[in-house]
Amino acid sequence: MKSVAQRVAPGSWGAHRSIGAAVRDARPGDVITVQAGTYTESLVLAKDVVLVAKGTVRLVAPRGPAVTVHAGRVELRGFALVSPAPREAAVLLRGGEPVLRDCEITGGRIEVAAAAAPLLSGCSVRQAEGAAVRLTGTSRTTLEALTVGGCTGDGVVVDDEASLQLTEALVDGVTGRGVVVTAGAHAALTRCEIRGSGAAGVLVDGQASAELRECRVHEAGGHGVWVRGTAGRSAGTKGTRSWDDLRGADRNPVAAASSADAGGRSAESAQGVRLRDCEIFRTARSGVLVEEGSAIVLTGCHVHHTTGAAVLVTGEAVAELVSVRAVDCADTALVVSVTGRATVLDSTFARAGANGLYATGESMVTLTWCTMRETAYTAVHLGGSARVSARDCAIGGTPEYGARVTERAELVAERCEVTDVGLTGLSVEGGDAALRDCRVEGDREAVRLLTTHRPLLARCVVTSLGDTGVRVCRDTGALLENVTITGSTTGLLLEEESTAFVRGGTVRESRGSGVVVHAGARPTVHGLTIESAAKNALYVGDGGEGHYEDCYFTKSRFPAVYAGARSRIVLRRCAVDGTETDLLRDEEAEVYAQDCHVEDVADPVLPTLPPPAAGEGRTPVPGVRAAVGPGGTAGAGAGAGERDPDASETAAAKLAELRAELDRLVGLAGVKRDVVTLTKLMQMVKVRQDAGLRPPPLSRHLVFAGNPGTGKTTVARLYGGFLAALGLLSRGHLVEADRGDLVGEYVGHTAPKTTAVFRRALGGVLFIDEAYSLVPQGQFTDFGSEAISTLVKLMEDHRDEVVVIVAGYPNEMNRLLESNAGLASRFTRTLYFDDYSSAELVRIVEHQADSHEYAFAPETTAALHDYFEALPRGEQFGNGRTARQVFQGMTERHAQRVGELGLSAVDLASADEELLTTLQPVDLPPGEVL
Repeated sequence: MKSVAQRVAPGSWGAHRSIGAAVRDARPGDVITVQAGTYTESLVLAKDVVLVAKGTVRLVAPRGPAVTVHAGRVELRGFALVSPAPREAAVLLRGGEPVLRDCEITGGRIEVAAAAAPLLSGCSVRQAEGAAVRLTGTSRTTLEALTVGGCTGDGVVVDDEASLQLTEALVDGVTGRGVVVTAGAHAALTRCEIRGSGAAGVLVDGQASAELRECRVHEAGGHGVWVRGTAGRSAGTKGTRSWDDLRGADRNPVAAASSADAGGRSAESAQGVRLRDCEIFRTARSGVLVEEGSAIVLTGCHVHHTTGAAVLVTGEAVAELVSVRAVDCADTALVVSVTGRATVLDSTFARAGANGLYATGESMVTLTWCTMRETAYTAVHLGGSARVSARDCAIGGTPEYGARVTERAELVAERCEVTDVGLTGLSVEGGDAALRDCRVEGDREAVRLLTTHRPLLARCVVTSLGDTGVRVCRDTGALLENVTITGSTTGLLLEEESTAFVRGGTVRESRGSGVVVHAGARPTVHGLTIESAAKNALYVGDGGEGHYEDCYFTKSRFPAVYAGARSRIVLRRCAVDGTETDLLRDEEAEVYAQDCHVEDVADPVLPTLPPPAAGEGRTPVPGVRAAVGPGGTAGAGAGAGERDPDASETAAAKLAELRAELDRLVGLAGVKRDVVTLTKLMQMVKVRQDAGLRPPPLSRHLVFAGNPGTGKTTVARLYGGFLAALGLLSRGHLVEADRGDLVGEYVGHTAPKTTAVFRRALGGVLFIDEAYSLVPQGQFTDFGSEAISTLVKLMEDHRDEVVVIVAGYPNEMNRLLESNAGLASRFTRTLYFDDYSSAELVRIVEHQADSHEYAFAPETTAALHDYFEALPRGEQFGNGRTARQVFQGMTERHAQRVGELGLSAVDLASADEELLTTLQPVDLPPGEVL
């Protein structure tokens, strides 16, 4: 049927007096023109008609919405729609596919509900309260060139399962949030501007998703963009994988960031919360806040002039930032806390009022091709248990620290530069760090290490304008591999009781001494070159120690090597040239030298004789003793084959002390015999080394097979002590670990965790309890296999610097060794820890009682033996632990029994000692309690 033109013109002949009358008479497809004027009526539309305003047409609703659409393709053009109730809907679209063009809505909101699919183009909403635009149900709304202004409450709210396409809109000056996307809704904003909102500019909440392209969010009274709940979680899948890829894979990180997710979709097309080419600025709080379990991807965005952090990722949130600029913020540029994860590529964080990056909690951050500069505080600060991986990054421009790693945090950096730093370039204070191919500078110190971990610097260039290039603080260990240290007063400073392993590298042009070793420090240095030091190349202070092999000391202005009082150093295959004196020593110093080469030295002291044949002696040089083999240590002897009596007596006393402690252990007769045999074998190894003979083939690594509570940890600690006393380990300390310490949760996370634990054990014993859990039964893709492979490689690389002991149930340990041929070849000796007999368990309880000033009645010992005989020995039986639990239970029941006597405090104080200390058979706990 052909459409007909209808007219609405009150007072005109042949025209309708009201819009409603024209609509009722119209047929589908009719066009209704409405003359200028004010019409007080409410329209209810459900057919395909077009209403066109001629001039200014005001449609004022007497009550309720001015326009309600239930169905059909209704189109309104150029109307002014007025509602008397600002908190109610002025336009209610409940169905159909209505179109509103160039309409002005005043005094009420636009509400789209149910399954409506409207298009609004060139419309404006003013003076609404609560929300200017509300979309609910399963509606699908397209808004083009929308203007929202002068409204109290939120600007645009997308709720339920509704979806919104918003293009070139302006949301200006609302008192609440600019745009809210919540529940399971989705919104796509393109070239929109949200400014001057009283709260957050954009809030994405619940399970909602949103995408913003080329949008501007500014002058927000809260956060610029706020994502919370599980909003955009699908966007975080790739972000999680990017962390792992960048830590574990050597490939293009940008390609990794844009690769397809596990489901085959590219992350770019996956639904989530995404901001592309957006600008967020002048916010009262954070520029972007991502919290709880939500996720977000920012690409090409510019976040600046925020009062809070530019980007804050917290809770269990995941964020990916690609080519983002976060600058000129009053707080930290990027904060990642709690268990948040952030993958950051090709981004800049600069001119921050606090830190460039602040990571804390159990957060994880990956930085690739990023810049952190011009920060008021430390550029990169790590705390808690945060883990940060940085690759090809530039850090600096700060009056404080370039990178500071505290508490239990971990930093892994490759090919990074830390420059223009007022204090220390890298400061590790309790945490751990591994730097490879990095350049680190600092005005005061370049690198400062103070931690119980063992940080690693490999192939790094370190420069300091101040006191120290690399400072290894008291009681701290460090690994330096092929590190170049330039400038500074002291190139490498090793403080009291530190243990550093140095392989290769150069220390040059120090304004003082190249390497300074304080009392009690025990460095092992291989292949280090120290050149052009203004003072000594190597300065070993009073009480300092160390082994220096294949080192090259050249062109120092003071004697190349200085040995202070009571110092003990070994120089093996070292070369000295271009200095007046090769060695200056205190008369109480002990210097042992072998096969050293001295050239162009005016007053040489070091022996340069060729090594003797086996069994031959050598002529000692006055004041310098000859080292006598690859395993020789300070105190090896005054001449060939001789030993330092003081050192020998100290070692013998320590061995006797450890042997006595071993003998005091209850039971374990077979284990004790094995440990004593191993000790004697190690002594022979040491003697052969001191004689210049090759040691016999021997693996120091052990398997401890036995049930829980049989003393495995105690024996491991004693074994480390024996090896340290023999000089086969530098410290002999025990580092305990289990699967949780070695195996990561994500791809690429395991190797760094295993390496960090292994580094802490260098010089001592790494004890891995329940080691069989690294290869769970029936699981072939578990990350534990990566931990084993990493462990095998580290054991080979550091075979003379650590002992590894794996422990667990006997049958399970066989399965562990069969899982990796390299592992089996390194563990050739197993010590079996038998369960304690009832008599041995009684002795353990008696020892506990004696230690805590308790005694047994004569009949208690027999009752205790019978108690252990009757006690079930299933999987929950803990051997020594069970014995200690029994003793604790006895003391508790004894206290209860004495308390029930009703004695006053005065009576108890004067009671017979036997009452207070004697344990009776009645004090034994019921067997089922254990």
